[in-house]
Amino acid sequence: DVQLVESGGGSAEAGGSLRLSCVASGYFASSYCMGWFRQAPGAEREAVAGIENDGSTAYIDSVKGRFTISQDSAKNIVYLQMDNLKPEDTATYYCRVGPVGVCTAVVAGTARERFLYSYYGQGTQVTVSS
Repeated sequence: DVQLVESGGGSAEAGGSLRLSCVASGYFASSYCMGWFRQAPGAEREAVAGIENDGSTAYIDSVKGRFTISQDSAKNIVYLQMDNLKPEDTATYYCRVGPVGVCTAVVAGTARERFLYSYYGQGTQVTVSS
């Protein structure tokens, strides 16, 4: 089975930075994409950033220029560097894995999240104070 373990969340002041990590372990396809999603209390989960196995990335408009997604494919780790944090970034952040091409498509709004693999981690909480 596949396990996803997110870490790196915490509290930060507006303008601060946090770096999230997600380690994926277990069997899945040799080529895959990874992405970060977030869910704030009372809100729907939204895609934040995605990265494909060729290194191509996608971001939602609200985080462009502030967040950077990267990966260590050899170690099955995806990172989310979050700079210039804003209070509206407060949420629980989750990583997902999926077929090649799907993660960035989900972020771009051209594919549905349900096309990703059905594996979920426990998430990591990010709280940004003003």
